[in-house]
Amino acid sequence: MISLIISLITFLFFPLKGQANPNLGVSAEHAVLMDSESGRVLYEKDAYDSSLIASTTKIMTAIIAIESGKLDEEVKVSGRAVRTEGSSIYLTEGEKIPLKDLVFGLMLRSGNDSAVAIAEHVGGSVEGFTHMMNEKAEWLGMNASHFENPHGLDGETHYSSAYDLGLLMAYSMKNDTFREVTGSDKYRSENRDYAWMNKNKLLTKYYEPTNGGKTGFTKKAGRTLVSSAERDGMELIAVTLNAPDDWNDHQRMYEWGFDHFESVQLQKQGAIKANGETYYIPRDVYVPLSLSEKEDLQAHFYKYSTEQNDNLAGVARYSIGDSPLIETSIWDERPPQSFVKECLTFIKQLSGVAVW
Repeated sequence: MISLIISLITFLFFPLKGQANPNLGVSAEHAVLMDSESGRVLYEKDAYDSSLIASTTKIMTAIIAIESGKLDEEVKVSGRAVRTEGSSIYLTEGEKIPLKDLVFGLMLRSGNDSAVAIAEHVGGSVEGFTHMMNEKAEWLGMNASHFENPHGLDGETHYSSAYDLGLLMAYSMKNDTFREVTGSDKYRSENRDYAWMNKNKLLTKYYEPTNGGKTGFTKKAGRTLVSSAERDGMELIAVTLNAPDDWNDHQRMYEWGFDHFESVQLQKQGAIKANGETYYIPRDVYVPLSLSEKEDLQAHFYKYSTEQNDNLAGVARYSIGDSPLIETSIWDERPPQSFVKECLTFIKQLSGVAVW
């Protein structure tokens, strides 16, 4: 049990470093370009510093609402929701509207009234929902983040980092419903006689590979943008905070990332044979690599002694030349799913890091 936990933690925490940062001319004060599958950071600019994030906050609000399992429930809109300042989908007090519609209004039109209505229904109150947001952030390993509201209006204890928002977006994009919402050009609620159009022009106008994202703006935070884009089987996440030229920033980062990296499968789930023995790989492992990195990629298998067993055979360690890249677990046989889930639950509780 202990050796299993240590091995899984090693896989989760092993650093995945990118190349030296190119001069991309990014206008943002904080920026990151991240591989959605592995979490490898390909480019960063002060990405780990906390900052105001404006309405990119709503990614967290949306994923919590979606995961609540209440999307088909009707929400009765409160006066507090209607009176929320800032961007709005023009809810009326006492109106009843499906939670699913509120999530679309939240993500496509950035409705602050929608954010409060969602929070009150899912969390019992705005304060209760905010507690859920901070618990989720801790679970995801968003160590430079703290939330005090569900909409992103400026607050002294409301902040995140470009890297943390990248983690959040990568996690959220693994949810099919979230992908549907964030990737929609428009949405028509039965409570409205007009469609809500998506404000994310990177998706609707400027950059064809874009498949999701969330815009944001306040005077203090400046322009904030989280987006995702996919090309040739590789999905990247881009985040910019306080970026006067954010549409172009994201396109520059994406074009550089897609031009210089490709997603490489290091391991394939299933049984393998080595040195006359059969081992089991529990999951596919993909990591973006540049052409030169692919040429210098090295893999080594380190077998555990029998005393360490617990069905773990050892670890596979990948490196680029002398620089470590990633370490993964290799099993003697396929582990029981109930046992793996028990260990992953323990790790989540211990570390606050998501296991994807």
